[in-house]
Formats: sequence, C-alpha cells, structure tokens
Amino acid sequence: MTDRREINAIGLCGSLRRGSYNMLALRAAQKLAPHGMTVSIESIAEIPLYNEDLRTTDTPDAVVILKNKIAAADAILLVSPEYNYSIPGVLKNALDWLSRPPEPPFNGKPVAIMGASIGHLGTARGQYHLRQVLVYMNTFTLNKPEVFIGQADRKFDANGHLIDETTIRHIAEQLKSLDQLVRRLNPERFALSLNH
Repeated sequence: MTDRREINAIGLCGSLRRGSYNMLALRAAQKLAPHGMTVSIESIAEIPLYNEDLRTTDTPDAVVILKNKIAAADAILLVSPEYNYSIPGVLKNALDWLSRPPEPPFNGKPVAIMGASIGHLGTARGQYHLRQVLVYMNTFTLNKPEVFIGQADRKFDANGHLIDETTIRHIAEQLKSLDQLVRRLNPERFALSLNH
C-alpha cells in the first residue's frame, strides 16, 4: 500500500526572538520530516492582541490568513519556549484568536508539540500547560514521543544547525508518529503505507 498524497503540516513557533532555539528546532523539524510530509513555517508575529470587538466587527487580515492556512493543513507542530512555568503570551494570544468561531481551525486537528530551553527540563512544564489549552481547542494532541530539548545552547552549532544526535532522533520519531496519527485519523484521504 502506498501514500495517496503528501501530508501538509504547519509549524508555529512560540518565540519571536531572533535566533530563538525554538525556531531553530522548528527548522530542524522541517528537514527531519518523514517522506510524504512537509512542514511549512508560519509566523504569529503580526497577530494583534485579542479583542472580541475586533473579532466580531473586522477580524485582522493576519488572523484570517493564518486561520485559513491552518484549516487547510493536515497537522500542526507547535514549538515553544516556557515562560514562568507556562506558554509565552504571544503564543497564547495566537491560540485565543484561532480558538474562536466561526469554524476554529484547530478543532479535530492532529497536533504535536515540542520545546527548547537552556534549562534542564526543556519546557516540560510549559508543554503540559499547552496540552491543557489544546484540550479545550479539541485537538488530537500526540501523546508520545514527547520532545523536551534541554540545555539547548549546547544542541545547536554556531550556524543554528541541530547537532545533537539524541535530539535529532527524538524529533524524527515524533514527526513519524504525527504522520501515522494523521493517516489513522483520515483513512479516506491517506493510505497508510506498510512502511510506517
């Protein structure tokens, strides 16, 4: 049995910092995606602060564009740092916009999460908080494998390339599991390859 079509995943980074380890991890994920999957990176930098008045009268273009891209995607990859045991405000703000009607695009969508930090826990607490948010958003969040990139300052070289073999393996395994989840949830659209 062969794949009927390619899986299109959207990657969102929860950090706006230039040189963010999480953006570097997301770029690494692009290269580590399994055959039959592509990961396109979209920015949340232009998403304004959530305002219900704006949503009900004139939803900002940046929000509309991102909602449409996510709605059309087969899966989502969220890569985020941890701030104060939780997720960054910019990511929470984007998710607040994306969770609102009409037709919130995360509803029923397969989602994988990972994060990078210079600390030892590699965003574990922030990821568990993010999972709570995704429960409300009614996603199919991948449970395992989890990817916590601790001591991220040692995992990338001076050019921003991921060089830690264990982390490379974990990211590749997570994306393979996301690929399998998408195909299991959408058997009418994807044929599950015997190689998976």
